[in-house]
Amino acid sequence: MKIFISYPPFRDKGSPMWTQNRQFQWYHVGSCIYPLVPAMAATLLDRNGFDVIWNDTISKGQDFDQFIKNIAAEKPDLIAFESKTPIVKKLWKLAADLKENGIKSKLVLYGDHVTAKPEESMTESPVDYVITGGNYDISLLSLAKHLRDGDPLPDGIWYRDADQVRNTGKFKLDFDLNKLPFVDRKLTNAHLYGEKWKKRVPFMYTMVGRDCPWAKCTFCSWTTLYPSFRTRSPESLLDEIGYLIDEFGTKEIFDDTGTFPGGNWLKKFCEGMIERGYNKKILFSCNMRFDYMLDPGVAELMKKAGFRKVKSGLESANDETLARIRKGLKVKDIVKGCKNAAKAGIYVHLTVIIGYPWETKKDAKRTMDLARKLMADGDAEMLQSTVLVPYPGTPLYQYGTENDLFRFDPKDYDRFDMTEPVFKTPDMTPEDVVEMCQGVYRSFLTPKFILRHVKNTRSLEDVSYLLRGAKAVIGHLKDFGKKRSKRT
Repeated sequence: MKIFISYPPFRDKGSPMWTQNRQFQWYHVGSCIYPLVPAMAATLLDRNGFDVIWNDTISKGQDFDQFIKNIAAEKPDLIAFESKTPIVKKLWKLAADLKENGIKSKLVLYGDHVTAKPEESMTESPVDYVITGGNYDISLLSLAKHLRDGDPLPDGIWYRDADQVRNTGKFKLDFDLNKLPFVDRKLTNAHLYGEKWKKRVPFMYTMVGRDCPWAKCTFCSWTTLYPSFRTRSPESLLDEIGYLIDEFGTKEIFDDTGTFPGGNWLKKFCEGMIERGYNKKILFSCNMRFDYMLDPGVAELMKKAGFRKVKSGLESANDETLARIRKGLKVKDIVKGCKNAAKAGIYVHLTVIIGYPWETKKDAKRTMDLARKLMADGDAEMLQSTVLVPYPGTPLYQYGTENDLFRFDPKDYDRFDMTEPVFKTPDMTPEDVVEMCQGVYRSFLTPKFILRHVKNTRSLEDVSYLLRGAKAVIGHLKDFGKKRSKRT
């Protein structure tokens, strides 16, 4: 049985940040995040005797004609696509086109959008199956075994029974992640993925947890997939890091868990990195909450263990907003955690969100001012701004529905792509929101910021990193340059 795990070449407004990405955005500077759960699906299918083809046309730079030729030539029995709200209608149309053109493959959708609205995709498109929940790697394997061997369908599957749409009930997240094999990076072309990291090659991704121990932020689409947090053991991740060093000569790793585990788990991991000597062989970065770094000595231990950078959400400089989005932090905690990390020598990549429906322009400016101050003071190295997007399935989406906050039809999913605000705001026009997001990246063009980074440039590797950063900044300025915000 032949199975495609596929990312079609949708490139309407740039490169779609679609793979393993919690916030969808079209990028001018194409960089692909490695889709670890689909890659695990490919690994599991391959180990269970299925003929798996990793069909990511975006990372390969293939066009739509090549995508169709691949399907026609290989004739897969099943094609699986990851869903995301801004491209779900494109997936529906693609499914209809494939069926109308005689493609016999069974079509499967998985991901956060179809988990939130599974019946919708069964009604609006001719897809054969929808997999709900975050264990779509394990569920896809079970579905494949159902088709090949007659095994029962797992929980959380929507399917067609003649002219009826049926489902197997609520998905479960009870699989022991420690039992999973390491992802087969060769099968899934891991070398094609990466962002702006220090050690450009070889660079690898890991994902030790699914997805966040906090799992409460009202805007996060992945809380739909992972309402509860599960993680592998520190020893399991350390073994994987050792494998990546030995097998691929890996020099830098980014763990793409929504929030890296903290507390005693983090302590054991750091101690293991030091004991095994991996802190001398690789640079390690991850997504992390600021409150992890409030306790004395944590940031220093992380630095000793080889941590280079943490991506952390500032989100807003207004305590009321942090409470509303259930961030579980206050502004003072964010500032202190950021400064503690910087003092220990760990770079901080800040993320902020613009366009909350209760924030005024003054509130948004307060967030920008704080983020820029942290940058100017050297407490943060990078700043990323996004337009607030209320993805279906999130409490924020429900809040917007109940309070009539949408600027347009909530089912106009193509417009949830961060090129314009989705919600109305008190005293900001749509143009104001987009302009403020674009203005974040101008922070990198100030003489003080540029001079500090030039002073820290000590090798050709640093020069390359700086140049790639400049290219990314210019790309982000273009990302917010094409505004559709005048649409109503």
